[in-house]
Order: sequence, then structure tokens, then C-alpha cells
Amino acid sequence: MKEDTYQLATKWILESKYVVVFSGAGISVESGIPPFRDTNGLWSKYNPIFLETSYFLKNPYKSWSLIKEIFYDFFGQAKPNKAHYIIAKMEKKGLIKTIITQNIDNLHQEAGSKNVLEFHGTAQTLTCIKCKKTFKSHKLIKKLPPHCPDCGGLLKPDFVFFGEPIPQKTHSDSLMAAKNADLFILIGTTGEIMPASSIPYIAKENGAKFIEINIEPSKYTYTIVDILLKGKASDVMLKLENLLEL
Repeated sequence: MKEDTYQLATKWILESKYVVVFSGAGISVESGIPPFRDTNGLWSKYNPIFLETSYFLKNPYKSWSLIKEIFYDFFGQAKPNKAHYIIAKMEKKGLIKTIITQNIDNLHQEAGSKNVLEFHGTAQTLTCIKCKKTFKSHKLIKKLPPHCPDCGGLLKPDFVFFGEPIPQKTHSDSLMAAKNADLFILIGTTGEIMPASSIPYIAKENGAKFIEINIEPSKYTYTIVDILLKGKASDVMLKLENLLEL
């Protein structure tokens, strides 16, 4: 992209009162986490049925074997990349108010971000389907399927399974952030997963400007985006970091 496009993006970031970052799978690809729906994505290798509630309840061991392999053993090795760290730095400087992420990898928080709304939940905790108590994941997933230490009920990870509703508070907080935003920065999201994909349109309806950071055009690019900064998230964020003189 032309340098003046970056300069305009920088100007908007500095002038805006309420900047929201909306991140998708693309931001974590450079951390070694593959997207789900890409040609080489996870669902090209695994049948996602193991993340359907009815299957999970009938086949807890089979479901949990894949959940542990993918979301804990594999994803658990991932570390934040430059994009995550720069976003955290921008938040600390007051340039970003809220991060809404569709990812469950905890990388924004590991990088130091504080106000993170995890739209699809988190892999960091488990909830008992019987007594509803919540526990830290890492302590209880050594023996599969994990069961509640208090009542013996089956434990389920606190990320959204297929067909499950979005956690109510996270959904309402995300809508509020979108309504408050005067600048929305889309990073590594395709705009294909409902209801998450509807959130940016709420911001647009309320007058927000849009910057998109992506390697390929998304469903937002030609509809609501004002500035497209094409490239890997870390490369683009490094350029913005220099221009913002962080």
C-alpha cells in the first residue's frame, strides 16, 4: 500500500476517541495456529462433529481426545506474535479501548491486552455441565474425559460449540463497544462467521470509520472498509507502530 494510506490510518488512530480492534483467525496464523475454514484449515483435516454438543455428550472421550489434541496440546504451544504485542502496547497508550476477538487462543491476553472480549469464549476454563462450577483447564485435562472434582459431572471447555449461543454478557459488551466506536480496525477476519460477522456492521451504522488489515479481501473490504492495509498482520502493525512512534 502507498505510504500516504498508512499515514491516513495513523492520523485516524491518533484522532479517534474510541478505537475497537476486531480480530479473527488471520492474526494468529503467524503464531502457528491454522485457520479453521481455509484450504489447509483444521476442518480440512478433522470432522468438526466433535464440537457439536449432542455428539460431545454421547461421545465424551472421542470429543475430548480431539479437543485436547487441537486446542490444548497444539494451540497451547503458540505464542503471541508482533501484531498481538503492538495491539497491547497501543491499548496501554490509550489508543485502543477494546479488543473483540473471535479467537479462543488467549494470545491477546498473553501479549498484555487487558480489555479483551472473547466472542467465542475461551479454552482457559472448563465448566461442569452438572453443577455449573468453573475450573482452570490445565489442571484437569490430564485424564480424559475430565470430570468435576466436586460432583463428578462431565467438564466442557468454555468456548462456543456449534449451535451454542454466544455468551450473553460478551455479546452485549461487544454490541456496546461497536456502538461506541468511532474507528474499527478489522484484523485477519473473513466476515463469514455469524453472529460475530454482524458486529462490525453495528459500528458502521453508528458512524465508525474502518481500517482493514488482511492478506486477502474479506466480505467487509468492498462494503464498509475505508482503508485496506494489505499484508500480514505483524508487517502492517510494525509499520503502524513506527508511524505512531510508540
